[in-house]
Amino acid sequence: MSSSDHTTEAPENPQAAAQDWQRWHEHRVETVSSPYGPLSLTGTHWLADHPDGRIDGVPGRWKDAGAEVVLSAEEADGISVDGKPFVGEVALGPDRGAIPASRVSVGERRLVVLSREGLWAVRDFDPASDARSAFAGIEAGAYDPAWVLAGRFVPYEESRTVQVENADGRSRGLGLAGQVLFAHEGVEHALHVAVEEDGSLWAVLADAGSGKSSYRFRFLRPAAPEADGSVTVDFNRALLPPCAFADHFICPFPPPGNTLPFAVPVGELNKR
Repeated sequence: MSSSDHTTEAPENPQAAAQDWQRWHEHRVETVSSPYGPLSLTGTHWLADHPDGRIDGVPGRWKDAGAEVVLSAEEADGISVDGKPFVGEVALGPDRGAIPASRVSVGERRLVVLSREGLWAVRDFDPASDARSAFAGIEAGAYDPAWVLAGRFVPYEESRTVQVENADGRSRGLGLAGQVLFAHEGVEHALHVAVEEDGSLWAVLADAGSGKSSYRFRFLRPAAPEADGSVTVDFNRALLPPCAFADHFICPFPPPGNTLPFAVPVGELNKR
C-alpha cells in the first residue's frame, strides 16, 4: 500500500466528533482524579529491596515466598484482608482487578500486590495523596480532525520482545506484535505496536515535541483493526502514561523506531 493510501480520515460529522472527543477528555480527567486513579499511587515497593519484610510507611511484614507473597499482620497494623480486620499470616497472589477490589487495605488505602518478571512488589494507593490534592486537570490540544489518520496494521511473522528502559530506570521486555503504517503530510511512518487481549492496539511513542511542548512520551490505543488491517490512528486521543501522574509507575519508554520526526500538538500534552 502506498503512502497516498494513508490519508486523513475525515469524520462524517466533525462537530459530533469534536463533542465525542470532549466527552472522552472529561471522562479521562474524572478517571485520573478518581480516588484510586493514578494520582493516588504513593509508592511501588519491590520486596527484593526489603529483605526483612518491613516497608517504611506500609504496615505489616511482606515476604517474597517465590510463587506468592506472605503477609504477616498484627492488630496494631490496622490491616484488613478481603474487607475484614486481619491478624495472622496470609499468602497472596498478584491483584489483577480494579484497585478498590484489591485484597489488602488499611482504612481507605489499598495495598496492591504486583508481580513483574518474577519480582514482587507492593503498591500503596492513597486517595489522600498530595498529588491528587494538587491535581488541576490535563492540558490537551484542541480537537483537530486533521490528526485523525487512516492507517494499516501489519503484523510481524512472529511476535517479538525488545528491551526498553522503564520510568524507574530499569530495562524490561516490551512485547510487540506488528506495525501500524500511516502517512503524515504525504510521508509514510510506522509505529511498532502491541496487541491487547481484546484485539485493540497499544503504541508507546514520542515525537518532536516530546519533553518540550508535551510530556516526554505518550500512549496511543487504536481500536482493533478491521479484517483487511485498516485502522484509525487518532492522535487526538494520545494519552499521558500513568507515570506522568505519579513517579511510582514503571511505564516503558518508546521502543526503537517509535519517535516520530514531527510534533503532535493534539491529545493529552501534560498534567496541570
